[in-house]
Order: sequence, then structure tokens, then C-alpha cells
Amino acid sequence: QVQLVESGGGSVESGGSLRLSCGVSGNTRSLYCMAWFRQAPGKEREGVATIYRRGGTLYYADSVKGRFTISRDNDLKAFHLKMDALTPEDTAMYFCAAEERPPDYGGACFLFSSNYKSWGQGTQVTVSS
Repeated sequence: QVQLVESGGGSVESGGSLRLSCGVSGNTRSLYCMAWFRQAPGKEREGVATIYRRGGTLYYADSVKGRFTISRDNDLKAFHLKMDALTPEDTAMYFCAAEERPPDYGGACFLFSSNYKSWGQGTQVTVSS
């Protein structure tokens, strides 16, 4: 199982940008999907974006399409979430997560939190109006 550590959170004004990173350690051979989730106070955890290990499949929640971009390093030691045009509604704790599967699994990546067994500790993003 891989271990994940987020970085890059902080406070920004509305319209600003932040880039979150998730450092990956451990055996990355079974790393299949990498994702970002977020949870605002009093709300359920929401899937934000996911990417396949080879980078060919990206999926975004409707609320962030066109503003957020997920990417991963070729060596799979890190993946990132670039967030542009931030609004106060994006304020939340952001978590990175990893789904591990056999390399020949062949399935798609989805934003179902139950699919992801490895989680980071979270990084706070606060957007002020």
C-alpha cells in the first residue's frame, strides 16, 4: 500500500490560484487511479478529480471543470491539482487518494471514495471573497 502526503494548501482571495501536491511513497506498481477529494464543514466528502496512472484518463466533478487540472509525475512519486479561478465555494479540506489494482485491471477511474484505500491527511484551502 502507498503512503500519501499533501502539500500546497493555504489561503487565497477569490479568483486566485493554488497548486496542491500529493507525495507518494511505497510500492507504486499497484498504483492505478489517483484522485483528489474535498470536504467542507458540514458537508459530505466530494470527489474533485481523478487520473489514471498512465495519465490518459481524466475525470472532473462538474463544479470544477474548466478551473481545476489534475496531473501526475511520470515516476508516479507525486500528483498535483492546479486550481484556478477559485471561489469561496471551493473552501474545504482537500485530500489526495490512491486506488490500487493489478496493472492489467483495465477498468476506468471514478470518483467513488470507497474505491480508494490510501488517503493523505488533508490540506486546508480557504478562499476569501
